[in-house]
Amino acid sequence: MENKAALAASPQTPANKPNGLTLIIKRLIQQRTLVLMSVPFVIWLFVFKYVPVWGWTIAFQDYQPSLSFKEQEWVGFHHFQSLFSEDRFLISLRNTLAMSGINLVLGFVTAVSLALLLNEVRKVAFKRVVQTVSYLPHFISWVVAAGIIQTMLAPDGIFNELLKTFGFIEKGQEILFLGKAEWFWGIFGASSVWKDVGWNTIVYLAAISSIDPAQYEAAEMDGAGRLRRMWFITLPGIKPVIIVLLIMNIGYLLESGFEPQYLLGNGMNAEYSENIDIFVLKYGLQQFNFPLATAAGMFKTVVSFVLLFSANHIAKRLGQDRLF
Repeated sequence: MENKAALAASPQTPANKPNGLTLIIKRLIQQRTLVLMSVPFVIWLFVFKYVPVWGWTIAFQDYQPSLSFKEQEWVGFHHFQSLFSEDRFLISLRNTLAMSGINLVLGFVTAVSLALLLNEVRKVAFKRVVQTVSYLPHFISWVVAAGIIQTMLAPDGIFNELLKTFGFIEKGQEILFLGKAEWFWGIFGASSVWKDVGWNTIVYLAAISSIDPAQYEAAEMDGAGRLRRMWFITLPGIKPVIIVLLIMNIGYLLESGFEPQYLLGNGMNAEYSENIDIFVLKYGLQQFNFPLATAAGMFKTVVSFVLLFSANHIAKRLGQDRLF
């Protein structure tokens, strides 16, 4: 009897210890409600994200829509070679990287700065008004936002009227802002900041709220002003969030957007407004060059994947927070 009691009290040996798969199955059974709730999302992910990957085979074929899959002629990497010898694609790649870089830098700087400033506001009513005003443009469709921007930048728009009022230009010398190709990147950057800066601050404000208030009290007792408290307490406190978001945004360097470039772009600024997504649209749907368009889209996805993992690995090597 004593032996049996000792055996029952002893820890499980590797022979009778549940394996990892058994523990996972038990956990899934225990959390079956959450599992069932996630099923629709998993189905959506599979149908709209994984099944379309089969279409990448078009990039390796001399694709003809009228032929079946078995009848298609395989051409290997021919379309990828054509892609990088295509001047329009190289211009689109340049524009994509430039606009993504502008969006990345301005997005981080403005969002973090606004979050820091809002955190220092002591009047709750004023703080709420600023938050509401800065958040609202995010909920406006880019179609509506582009219409507002075009109206403001038109020859008879508010910007030209202000320039005439302050004597920078004369009547009849109105500037066609969207007709100046080299100005498009700046217009795009300013428009993106106006539309998304308030929304982007939400994450940083949430991170700031988790910082221990005792740190601010101690710093204030030591004579630290607001700028010093922001620099030595707030910024280090939200550093992990900044790094994780930076890694995610680096993975999207070739995702500079589609709607603003498409809606604000025109024949006069196409040299600076056309990005990879518009290149894919033009060659895929307008010129019916499906293999070249698929090769461009595949290139963008693969490079984004490599950038994401590279940024995450660099953060890991530097001992910083990371995605995984």
